[in-house]
Amino acid sequence: MKEIGIGMVGYAFMGRVHSQAWRNVSAFFDLPLTPAMRAICGRDVEATGAAAQRLGWASAETDWRRLIERDDIDVIDICAPGDLHAEVAIAALAAGKHVLCEKPLANTVEEAEAMAAAAAKSTAKSMVAFNYRRVPAVALARAVIAEGRLGQIRHVRAQYLQDWIVDPDFPLVWRLQKDKAGSGALGDIGAHIIDTAQFLIGQDVVGVTGLTETFIKERPRPDGQAMEPVTVDDAALFVGRFEGGALGSFEATRMATGRKNSLRIEVNGSQGSLYFDFEAMNELWCTAERGGFERVLVTEPHHPYVGAWWPPGHGLGYEHTFVHEVKDFLEAIATGADPQPSFEDGLRVQRVLAAVEQSHGHYVGI
Repeated sequence: MKEIGIGMVGYAFMGRVHSQAWRNVSAFFDLPLTPAMRAICGRDVEATGAAAQRLGWASAETDWRRLIERDDIDVIDICAPGDLHAEVAIAALAAGKHVLCEKPLANTVEEAEAMAAAAAKSTAKSMVAFNYRRVPAVALARAVIAEGRLGQIRHVRAQYLQDWIVDPDFPLVWRLQKDKAGSGALGDIGAHIIDTAQFLIGQDVVGVTGLTETFIKERPRPDGQAMEPVTVDDAALFVGRFEGGALGSFEATRMATGRKNSLRIEVNGSQGSLYFDFEAMNELWCTAERGGFERVLVTEPHHPYVGAWWPPGHGLGYEHTFVHEVKDFLEAIATGADPQPSFEDGLRVQRVLAAVEQSHGHYVGI
């Protein structure tokens, strides 16, 4: 089996989960390429070295440029904060490296446009890491909708609810700083529900009107020595219209006390509806002939991705979505197919995020 060298930028939360995916994908899926975890990259020498040893990487680098220059690395996996996405991805693509980039694609539309242009110009493959597309229940929901079983799509309701910054003493981490993250709940988790909605119904959002709010204006620095301003939103609400005429409502907040990771989406059509909540990720609820909803337990071997895993009823978890992600990416590289979601898909999401920020209660066309 031919090896493909992987280099990853970043070793925190996303770095850990991506590492788990690269380590395990070949153990469960028969692939045309075997990932070799060649190097992980971070700015701190000691922390990066410790991460390499703990997460299964053969070596460590402290300069992402060196990572790209290495002849033994074929794929650059970007798990760094958003302010690095464009520079790293564009350089990697120019060097002929395949790129897997965490979401949102960039911090601005201009950066995303440059990344999409670089991807179009490069012979290498590129993909945005919208992992919720790879939840078996979400993939099944897309198939149900694509088959026309819901009829004409009329409404999409999407929420992503978390509560990890409810405490005003929670420190000012990079996700709360606009220069590093681009936006707050809007880009961090709102990007996911925008992509999931567009993926499910196969239509783009073409106009929005929205509101954002920062409830806690200042937070302590991580060292606890001073307070500094929060420069991103804590919550975002917006409504929009899809190109086929359906209406959408979206809510992204990290201030929903009691909600841990509730990505919820409901699609209503002229002939039926379906509903999904990630906090019960192995279930998909669909309208029944008798009326109301019935539960589909998405753990059967014929369901998307599930046949590679456990016996029916032995549910999957968050980490499996990333295994599915790298599995699909490696297959696309091997076959010459265009991976999905593409950088162009990421750009479309970025344009929706920008329109929400610009709207301030006014309708903004996209």
